[in-house]
Order: sequence, then structure tokens, then C-alpha cells
Amino acid sequence: MSYAGDLTPEEAWTKLEQGAILVDVRTEGEWAHIGIPDTKATDNDPLFIQWTFPGGIPNPDFIKDLNDQAPEDRGTELVFLCRSGQRSIAAAIAATQAGFTSYNVLEGFEGEPDRYGERTVNGWKNRGLPTNLGKN
Repeated sequence: MSYAGDLTPEEAWTKLEQGAILVDVRTEGEWAHIGIPDTKATDNDPLFIQWTFPGGIPNPDFIKDLNDQAPEDRGTELVFLCRSGQRSIAAAIAATQAGFTSYNVLEGFEGEPDRYGERTVNGWKNRGLPTNLGKN
């Protein structure tokens, strides 16, 4: 594994309570229409940096954006979140290569689809962790 490790949504929440920062790497559309994690109960606001743009186009400025928004103290742990826990793996690897301590949230924000294609099985949102309806 080329990043610090995988966390369940509950373990990720514990890390946030201990001072880690959540980095949501989904798209702006996902933030606006599906919702975002609510981290008001922790000491840090989440960072919102798209790993890819709509259509799966990679964000060529991801590391630059991360460097601009993340704390200068590289000792602050970062917890990466996407829809299902896949894009966040790639983001955690890239961040680790850039010198950050990076974790991936298993299951992501929405989790796996059920047999009908609805994302109701698991994930941050379905496990009852705090959310907002949209970023704005």
C-alpha cells in the first residue's frame, strides 16, 4: 500500500475528531446534488478538491490545489473521501507521494449500490455520519 491505510467511515470520523482533515475529492456536481460531510463537530473544515472533473477528466492541478489548501504542517493527517472509495485511493496515493500522511475512506460517501442500483448499502451517508444537503 502506498498510502497510510484504509479507514471505515466510523474510523475516519474518529481521525477527524483527533485533528485530521477530510479531503472530499468528488466533483462539484456531487457536492451540490448529493451532499457533503458535515465536520462542524471537529476542529477542521473539510477541503473540497476535485480529483476528476465531470466525464472523468483528471484534475491536472490536484496537488497544487492540495498544497494551496492543506495546512503547511505536513504532519496533519489527511483523510480522502469520494463516492465509493475508489477515486480517493488514487488521491491518497498522489498526496502521499507529495509528502502528506494520507488515508482512504472505504465505502466513500455514498457506498455500494444495492441490487436496484441505489446507493443505500453503506458509506459515510448511509452509516449516519453527519452530512449537509449541499456545499453552498
